[in-house]
Amino acid sequence: MKLKKTLFIVTFLVSLFGLGSAFMVLAGFYLYLSPTLPSVESIRDYRLQTPLRVYTADKKLILEFGEKRRHPIQYHDIPQNFINALIAAEDDDFYTHNGVSIRGLLRAAVHLITTGRKGPGGSTLTMQLTRHIFLSLKQTFSRKFNEILLALRLEKELTKEEILEMYVNLMFLGKRAYGIEAAAEVYYGKTVRELSLAQHAMLVGVFKGPSTQNPIANPEKALRRRNYVLSRMRKLDYISQEDYQAAVDEPVTASHHSYKIEVEAPYVAEMARKKIFEMFGPEAYTNGYKVFTTVKSDLQTRAQTSIVSGLLTYDNRHGYRGSERQFDIADAPLVDDNVIVEEAEDSDRLIAAAIGNNPKQGEDQDESVESQEASSAIPKEQRDYTAWLKTLKSIPDYGGLVPAVVTQVADQTITVLLKDAQFLTLTWEQGLAKARPYVSENILGAKPETANDVAQVGDVIRLQQVQDKDEQHSWRLSQLPAAQASLVSLSPENGAILALVGGFDFNYSKFNRAIQAERQPGSNFKPFIYTAALENGLTAATLINDAPIVFDDNQLEATWRPENSSGKFYGPTRLRTALYRSRNLVSIRVLQRIGVKNAIESLERFGFNPDELPKDLSLALGTHALPPIEVASGYASFANGGYKVDPYLVQSIEDADGEVVFEAAPATVCRTCDEPISQLEEAEDGIESSNNPLMAALIKSELEVQVADSEQEEVMEVAEAEYDIDEDIFDLSFETKRLLRILTPEDYPKAPKIIDDQIVYIIDSMLKDVVKRGTAYKAGQKFKRPDLAGKTGTTNGPLDAWFSGYHPNIVTTAWVGFDQNLPLGNAEFGGTAALPIWMDFMELALADEPIVNRVQPNGVVSVRIDPETGQRARAGDPDAIFEIFRKDYVPAVGAAEESDPWKSEENINEELF
Repeated sequence: MKLKKTLFIVTFLVSLFGLGSAFMVLAGFYLYLSPTLPSVESIRDYRLQTPLRVYTADKKLILEFGEKRRHPIQYHDIPQNFINALIAAEDDDFYTHNGVSIRGLLRAAVHLITTGRKGPGGSTLTMQLTRHIFLSLKQTFSRKFNEILLALRLEKELTKEEILEMYVNLMFLGKRAYGIEAAAEVYYGKTVRELSLAQHAMLVGVFKGPSTQNPIANPEKALRRRNYVLSRMRKLDYISQEDYQAAVDEPVTASHHSYKIEVEAPYVAEMARKKIFEMFGPEAYTNGYKVFTTVKSDLQTRAQTSIVSGLLTYDNRHGYRGSERQFDIADAPLVDDNVIVEEAEDSDRLIAAAIGNNPKQGEDQDESVESQEASSAIPKEQRDYTAWLKTLKSIPDYGGLVPAVVTQVADQTITVLLKDAQFLTLTWEQGLAKARPYVSENILGAKPETANDVAQVGDVIRLQQVQDKDEQHSWRLSQLPAAQASLVSLSPENGAILALVGGFDFNYSKFNRAIQAERQPGSNFKPFIYTAALENGLTAATLINDAPIVFDDNQLEATWRPENSSGKFYGPTRLRTALYRSRNLVSIRVLQRIGVKNAIESLERFGFNPDELPKDLSLALGTHALPPIEVASGYASFANGGYKVDPYLVQSIEDADGEVVFEAAPATVCRTCDEPISQLEEAEDGIESSNNPLMAALIKSELEVQVADSEQEEVMEVAEAEYDIDEDIFDLSFETKRLLRILTPEDYPKAPKIIDDQIVYIIDSMLKDVVKRGTAYKAGQKFKRPDLAGKTGTTNGPLDAWFSGYHPNIVTTAWVGFDQNLPLGNAEFGGTAALPIWMDFMELALADEPIVNRVQPNGVVSVRIDPETGQRARAGDPDAIFEIFRKDYVPAVGAAEESDPWKSEENINEELF
């Protein structure tokens, strides 16, 4: 008995010592590790690494930047089925433990001791979360102890709902997806709320092995894990037997989905990215900023299609340049007749047929081609196109043009293999007949007689899908255009960029020609010279001689003999006619008459750098290179009535919490800002727009006084005395008004007035004639509206083709040319290459725009003139026409304008002959 008592005491003391030692060890670990653990504040302030997202003005996604795809979701938006699946699979004691499950840890320890292998995890959801945020994945005792300490701390400071919300948003789920919302999009192309029970269970199963157990990397393993999750849900009675069976029977439907780009605008996205990076640095890609641009989604989409269509149309006029590359026939060897054709998706080898022996061809050939169906019959001669297909898949699509490799050439058809392992036969009418070979920009080769004149087996070509008048789609032979183009469209009121495209395809060339390419605008620059002319005393009726002229100018390096594009000379010409007919020699003489110095002073107001402008007469022909966006900005001053606005793209930026951290404050046209306003009205406007409710009350009580008594000082005295208000109610900040969403044009910085009302009205009317009867008459014929104006431009070569045009509410510039400054072709002008792009885009842009008739300003009069002399017409002159003048510059009846050596009879005769 005494021995038993002694053993009991010894055992008790040993146990007590063991527990004490364990406690001391644990206490030591706590004291050692606790100072290194993150604070509660850092846990609460832990920010999700959320990518930068760029949107249109109407909040459609353009692009996102960042390594991690994440779409944070709030707890109340998490489906209950998903929560139940997660709890059942990972931590069924979640709502009862305090961050650590003793039962789970003991179970894991027993399994490890008895088997020597890691078994069922003892980590709770809270422990997993702390490990993911703050610790490494290296399996050590100290890390596990840290997990426990952090989990206890986390459970003490956060609610269960907050922990779950952090868990589902932070955890990695494979394929660059972080969080369940991003995972739902990646695997199913849906939001998590749109998923089925089986799909929720599938996502929960991915937590176990994000890279190796997701339904794309390993569908079979993912399926087993999904069914295990469902079985756990059934065991815990979260779902019924019927729901369980239906979910188990549901097939795996996961596939990789890219994030949903709603608007193709990569050039815009890159511009926005650079802007945000300049503002926030590398954190721009991780802090969840949302950038809202000024771009309108419908206009941006139309701009892109207009550029592609315009370039392909230009390219088709200049012949077929042949295949992009040639595949070696040796890489597509013949195979036995008995080999079965397999789908590329199901096999690493593609055994495909040479379609020349396809039984579908023959009597039913036309029907087969029209339906564009892939060939499935096995011909007598077969080749293994596996190598070809592998290479073909690596060739990107550009501008909607897909690559294909020619597998068979018949008399007037070719058969091609597409990326998806489908075969397609193109008939003679599907682009082959018109594929005249390119010889030079001005010369085409002979028309092809057979398909063999167009393509050879192994040629990699491009196909374009087109739609006929019956809205049926078919494929046509095409090619990547060698030329490039750009388009930029602005709001004349504040310079907001409404649409911008910098080239045929961003992935083909990331160079943004709308803002980076400096090209000579040619005649597109003439309206700025003519504006200076009007400011320096010339009128729309001033006669300038269109005749040959030769200059010996040291600054021009050699003798200069400028010509009109037609090569002809038309004698004395009115300024209005010279502009809409785009007469070069008249423009030179205009500049010579007003002086280069005076012209440059005028041009500087449009935003052109005077230090970069040429100081010679070549300035009149637009020889100074400019990016299209600067040209469009200049034309905005004609559209808005003479105000200078600067292009801008980023309207606002929100942080991850939805708080606005940036709001653009562009210089804005304000036509009423100079109108007088009473002191009382100003005070009332200021107080009512304040976010201070006391100030709002002030206007309803103490400020109800007579206008004569409402002096600013008295108003401020009342405000300060009664309500302790310090802010100036007459000068509320832009930020305050922005937060209240009460901004008006008067609240923005004022766009400076750079052209007098009378001048801009006259130059606008002259530019409208370009559309009505000049080099852009095609636009006038198409739109048949009186409020469009603009100017074509073509440089020597021709190397560049331009059209800049506007409606009072939108201004757009289109440019076409080669990056290598190669000639476009003798028959290419602004009106043939650039204008069609502008017209295609503006067709949509003008659809809902009302016709705007500009009001004739004071100081402008309309009188009848003799069109031959530019002088005021005599009464009864049957040939007289109306012209508009500034009141002080109306010519006298039958009298010439002020003495001008260039208009004397002697000089006119000398120049003509």
